[in-house]
Amino acid sequence: MSPTGGGTEDLMENPENNVTAANCSDSEQMTEVIGLKFNGNGKTYYFSPNGMTLKKGDAAIVETARGIEFGYVTFSNAPVPSSQIVPPLRNVVRVADKSDFTQHEKNLEMEKEALEICRKKIEEHELTMKLIGAEYTHDRSKLTFYFTAEVRVDFRELVKDLASVFRTRIELRQIGIRDEAKMLGGIGICGRPFCCSSFLCDFAQVSIKMAKEQNLSLNSAKISGTCGRLMCCLRFEHENYEAGIKKTPKVDARVETPDGEGVVTESSPLTGLVKVKVSTQNGDVIKVYDRDCLTIIKQNSK
Repeated sequence: MSPTGGGTEDLMENPENNVTAANCSDSEQMTEVIGLKFNGNGKTYYFSPNGMTLKKGDAAIVETARGIEFGYVTFSNAPVPSSQIVPPLRNVVRVADKSDFTQHEKNLEMEKEALEICRKKIEEHELTMKLIGAEYTHDRSKLTFYFTAEVRVDFRELVKDLASVFRTRIELRQIGIRDEAKMLGGIGICGRPFCCSSFLCDFAQVSIKMAKEQNLSLNSAKISGTCGRLMCCLRFEHENYEAGIKKTPKVDARVETPDGEGVVTESSPLTGLVKVKVSTQNGDVIKVYDRDCLTIIKQNSK
């Protein structure tokens, strides 16, 4: 679900690394596209430039599955393999002009008003749903409301009521708790704005295994975000941890050090540093080594 670009699901997301002919085989057919976002942290979608040349940062009016939308160019005209495009490839209608910017700002104001009206209607209909956001298409041919609910909600009468008020097509779309956090935003336990609302384009799978591999406390309160799900940032360094863990002796492994044999007591896969208990004439001492200086004699199977 793309909160502000919803309805463009038939367009391929771009990973924001420009794809050029140099990356592809000579025989592969290429199609010229531009990348466009509908909000700052949303997905990038492919559109046909329709004979126009657009620069990064330009505002454009485009056709989407939802209708006519206002968005910003994230990368300019570039060829991509046709196999990466999910048809139909929709067109850029025009570069946004002054009237489009004025209408876009007006739409944002109208969305705030629509939220208040919809909240009152939900109360009147006594529905157990939490309204999260509202969004107009650029031409106001459609108004979408986003909500969360713990149970199935019959909102057919609400839709009819809203349609009579706004005189446009109404859609109510239920979203998940992570999407709610992304739309509303907030400050995480790290003191920074939510990753999902500031720069993440989409939600990646996060598992408890990632927390274990990073030697984090498995206390759910410490590894869960405000949304109640595992924190998205657990995944950021996951690949680096996996690569580091493969090269680093495990705790209790017996290793050969420059000072003789010892047993690993602690390791840091990211830094590559390993604490080893080494026996000396003066007793056991803990020394820190770079993992490249160690030879594993016997690895702990755990």
